Amino acid sequence: MTTIFERVDDALNTLSPAIPFAMGAYKSTDALPDTFIAYVLVDDGPEQHADNVEKERSYLVQVTVWSVNGLVSLPGIDAVMSTAGFKKGRERQLPMDPETGHYGLALEFTYF
Repeated sequence: MTTIFERVDDALNTLSPAIPFAMGAYKSTDALPDTFIAYVLVDDGPEQHADNVEKERSYLVQVTVWSVNGLVSLPGIDAVMSTAGFKKGRERQLPMDPETGHYGLALEFTYF
């Protein structure tokens, strides 16, 4: 059985190596790349049980793209996540990171 983390990795791998990504915080021993992606599992929960066994579960994943070039030209995250079976949810701009100069856009996706 494929985990939610494997599903997100498989989807984002189609953008790599052009856009590096990581689960949780993106860490680098060098300077951060101009554009990178970090993702986290925000929430999950059972949706259906039968005979005391979980049959269906939903997941909420946040994929955040960070870029020093602003938020105008971003990688095709929506397309690769949609192709992998995720449904697009909310998106919100994050404050610019004053230490790195990266602008952030958080995108939410659900998977059922």
